[in-house]
Amino acid sequence: QVQLAESGGGLVQAGGSLRLSCAGSGRTFSSYLMAWFRQAPGKGREFVGAINWSTGWRYYADSVKGRFTISRDNAKNTVYLEMNILKPEDTAVYYCADRVRGTPTQALRMTPDEYDYWGQGTQVTVSS
Repeated sequence: QVQLAESGGGLVQAGGSLRLSCAGSGRTFSSYLMAWFRQAPGKGREFVGAINWSTGWRYYADSVKGRFTISRDNAKNTVYLEMNILKPEDTAVYYCADRVRGTPTQALRMTPDEYDYWGQGTQVTVSS
């Protein structure tokens, strides 16, 4: 069983930056793909980006490309989401998610049902 815990959310002005962390524990050796999603009030869960634990290969949603960066620290079992040039439309609860089923491929996993474990989420609010 994998446990994920996000931290680092908060209130920031438009144009500002935040760094979110997602610490994993449990059977993390079976994990190979970590992702960030977000959910704004009244909307579905939206893919933000993902990173492969082993190769570091990353991909992002078009809405955040060039502004957000995902990185990982394998020794700490932690994934980070660096968010820059934040906009009010980035306001949401941010979740990290872990995929353990199957084997690593080059497939882009961008929907919530492709991930097996989730954190509780951390609120990010961007004021205009």
